[in-house]
Amino acid sequence: MATNILMPALSPTMTEGTLARWVKKEGDAVQSGDVIAEIETDKATMEVEAVDEGILGKILIPEGTEHVAVKTPIAILVEEGEAVPEAPETAPTAAKAEAPAQAEKPEPVVISSFDPAQQTSTQKADKGERIFISPLARRIAKENGVDIASLTGTGPNGRILRRDVEKAKGQTSSTTAPSATAASAAGSVERVKHSGMRKVIARRLTESKTQVPHFYVSVDIELDALLALRSRLNKALEAEGCKISVNDMMIKAVALALKQQPGLNVQFTETEMLHFEDVDISMAVSVPDGLVTPVIRQADRKSLKEISQEARSLATRAREGKLSPEDYQGGTFSISNMGMFGVKDFAAIINPPQAAILAVASGEKRAVIRDGELAVATVMTATLSVDHRAVDGALGAQWLNKLRDLIQNPYSLVL
Repeated sequence: MATNILMPALSPTMTEGTLARWVKKEGDAVQSGDVIAEIETDKATMEVEAVDEGILGKILIPEGTEHVAVKTPIAILVEEGEAVPEAPETAPTAAKAEAPAQAEKPEPVVISSFDPAQQTSTQKADKGERIFISPLARRIAKENGVDIASLTGTGPNGRILRRDVEKAKGQTSSTTAPSATAASAAGSVERVKHSGMRKVIARRLTESKTQVPHFYVSVDIELDALLALRSRLNKALEAEGCKISVNDMMIKAVALALKQQPGLNVQFTETEMLHFEDVDISMAVSVPDGLVTPVIRQADRKSLKEISQEARSLATRAREGKLSPEDYQGGTFSISNMGMFGVKDFAAIINPPQAAILAVASGEKRAVIRDGELAVATVMTATLSVDHRAVDGALGAQWLNKLRDLIQNPYSLVL
């Protein structure tokens, strides 16, 4: 009996996605567990594995199609020798192929993060070697006539990424003709289609900035004691190959401040305020197409060593596009650290539905007054962005002062 394969929901909030690539083609035999397609979300490229066995009789949604709604039939699976219907059944015959996120049907499509080393269908270079390339990069290359066999990938394990294709486009003068107005104003213009991630970032941040009433509180924090402690910890952990970063210590300090002042570990809804017992810190990680926020869960209960190891693992998987939905969903507070770029100060946009985000700038040598005397200290400006519906100004200022005390007296981070 013909079975509809449906567009899966890869997270509880997903409503649509991009069908990046078909791994199987029409007429291919499919076994349970075979990877049949790759789906792009705003966070990563995920694989869809078959639940049933049969023949992939008809592909309904071609690869590269964007805005495919969840539960839309994307293909039809038939038994061997069975006639292939022209259209999907009106009543879905493959309820078990729906989103794995649905609690009442946990056994359907298995979703796993994309790993280029496990691709079952790859294009070949002239000399017969595999070419590892992201689905988005492959599509852009195809649309612009770029020979991927000539490219050198800058991603993990030599994987070709979008930036590699776009660089090649520029070198081969593959530009789209600009409008008359643009051409007269600025010469030639290259048009790069928005990725799914960029679209979601634009939509969510626009909603946050226009619908959430932000207010901002900044404080200068002296880092010398924290940096001295970090140096001692890293010397003690050197044999284990573990290195604590300032960001790791900031995550721990923020988590402890939220535990001691839980009024910011909340979310506002139209009917009630949600107060969270667990402190789950979302950390902003820059990736080629935008930004993702993997979560360090129960950060207040973890040691600096545990936070360091987990943060590095999450950041690596984020940049490789290997995060699973549970890695980046459900944070209660966010940290955005731009200190490595030498930024003096900045204000971050709140990550809904959270109530606050901390912007961490660079530490720099500044003149300070201690006991009436002029001195030099390493000082960092931290700016708290807060949802005024959930948190009032005095509470935001009190929390930021609590954070400053923890950082300037950092031994509580290791007790």
